[in-house]
Amino acid sequence: MTSIINGIVESTITKTALSPLAQKVFAIVATIPRGQTTTYNAIAQQVGTSPRVVGNILHRNPDPDNYPCHRVIRSDGTLASGFAFGGKDIQRKLLLSEGVVLPLSKSV
Repeated sequence: MTSIINGIVESTITKTALSPLAQKVFAIVATIPRGQTTTYNAIAQQVGTSPRVVGNILHRNPDPDNYPCHRVIRSDGTLASGFAFGGKDIQRKLLLSEGVVLPLSKSV
């Protein structure tokens, strides 16, 4: 769960305030509809950073129920190997359970 205090998103799980950049990233991730994906690069362009920074922020996701980071994939449609909540096999299962069609010709 998260709360907003004085405009700062705070995780009630970790009790740590998120940086302004992380707040922007998680705000975008929170809007990704079930059954859809976006890319690290698309988020990075929206917040003015690199895809790698977005990945590092998402790897420390304080609340995956509210910030569905499993819906963020690489620009080429593949899954990153470092999905923080069980690896790419779990990420694949989560996406498939939501009806996401993953590329068949790529190693995901």
